Amino acid sequence: MSERQAGDRAPRTKPTLEDFRRHDLRAKYPKLIGAQLTACGDGHAEVVLPWREDLGQHNGFLHGALVGFLADYACAWAAGSLGGSVVTASYTLNILAPGIGERFIGRGDVVKASRRQITCRADVFAVQAGEEKLIAIANAVIMPLKE
Repeated sequence: MSERQAGDRAPRTKPTLEDFRRHDLRAKYPKLIGAQLTACGDGHAEVVLPWREDLGQHNGFLHGALVGFLADYACAWAAGSLGGSVVTASYTLNILAPGIGERFIGRGDVVKASRRQITCRADVFAVQAGEEKLIAIANAVIMPLKE
């Protein structure tokens, strides 16, 4: 008999960044604010948000809710890149500096994955004149959804 037995499923192909981006297009909020998934796979994700004046708070910094979005979204995509749909159960955000920059980057990484939860961490950076400055850190618990 061959290596694959009758009734075995064909091996799943590993999703590409383009596969993840196509899935991301279904989410309306990231599109509304101009966020783009720039990396996703193997427990890592990166989301970029260009600065727009309407995304700022009253002092002209990136609004804290959007700093949280970048951390949460990067963690969720990092977790989702391991295979399957996920939702955020909780996240803790520590803002370290004002969000002043031309663009902002959220980078998320899986720390530990189990059947019931995926623990992630994220760093959020402001980019000004090509230099990255760490403006926030976050920890998140992401829950896999049953397919």
